[in-house]
Amino acid sequence: MEDLQVPPGPGAPNGVTIRAAELTERFSHSSGPGGQGVNTSDSRVQLSVDISTTTALSEIQRNRALKQLGSRLSGGVLTVVSSDQRSQHRNRAAARERLAAMIREAIVPPVPRRPTKPTRASKRRRQEAKKRRSAIKQDRHRPQSE
Repeated sequence: MEDLQVPPGPGAPNGVTIRAAELTERFSHSSGPGGQGVNTSDSRVQLSVDISTTTALSEIQRNRALKQLGSRLSGGVLTVVSSDQRSQHRNRAAARERLAAMIREAIVPPVPRRPTKPTRASKRRRQEAKKRRSAIKQDRHRPQSE
């Protein structure tokens, strides 16, 4: 197995390289396409990396990844499964791409929110819409007896 390359982007301008020793691959029977060959070949791939202990990520990147991927982690381990293809080789490549994409998205720093004010025209439109809605509801009332 070879190292996993995560492409450069925000949060990792030079990209990230996860060493092959930190990756775990497991193979099993696939329920996907393949006909009778599915029962005999181990084409399903499970690719795992322990996010909490990997040396490929800096402390900031690790914290971001743990926060972003928290629901997908099991004890700090991120696992990706691929059984879409008939061949083990293509499933391995698909799992590696999916894992790299997930890590790439997880280490992107959050975009700071810039507070904005509504424009004068949008305030006016909102008030007019409220007046129209109020008039519609007022028309539903029983007429006043005089």
